[in-house]
Amino acid sequence: MSEAKPQPKTFAFNGENLARARKIIAKYPAGRQASAVVPLLDLAQRQSGNWLSQTAMDYVAAMLDMPPVRVYEVASFYTMFNMEPVGENLVQVCTTTPCWLRGADGIARACKEKLGIDIGETTPDGKFTLRECECLGACVNAPVVQINDDYYEDLTPEGIGEILDKLKEGKKPKAGSRADSRISGAQDGSTSLKEKNK
Repeated sequence: MSEAKPQPKTFAFNGENLARARKIIAKYPAGRQASAVVPLLDLAQRQSGNWLSQTAMDYVAAMLDMPPVRVYEVASFYTMFNMEPVGENLVQVCTTTPCWLRGADGIARACKEKLGIDIGETTPDGKFTLRECECLGACVNAPVVQINDDYYEDLTPEGIGEILDKLKEGKKPKAGSRADSRISGAQDGSTSLKEKNK
């Protein structure tokens, strides 16, 4: 069992994020400010280095005049929120059926070997955290990996290795399909709407 990470004693939005938060809250009618909880939690997570501390959630709860437990429920329900610190690059390998059928197990294995960590671990330098995740919604371009806000699709073990190498060098690899798929179409270019079966 991993030991609990220390919680920061305080949290407050910086000036820029406070202005953003106020603009977000203003989009909702009076008495419905709680509807802004997801975007405010996202803002807090981004300011905090890609994770949500209890102090950040308490701050959002106070700002929205919500019981803290309701904010905790939202944050713990959505997998987009990290309840403990993660690496600078959060690598999430989709292992749901379509990705698994197209080789996600090989992608996960390549990530483990390249990073020297297992699923659920972070590299000692804090640069990478590796996770399995449920469907990323890009099944036609399986296998798929999400790294921070970017999707990498139509992957091979070699392809994910190249992406991780670029990230290690501090470069930002081009997101999207590694097979140059056009939108979400089949790799051979065929479509079921335009071509008849022979």
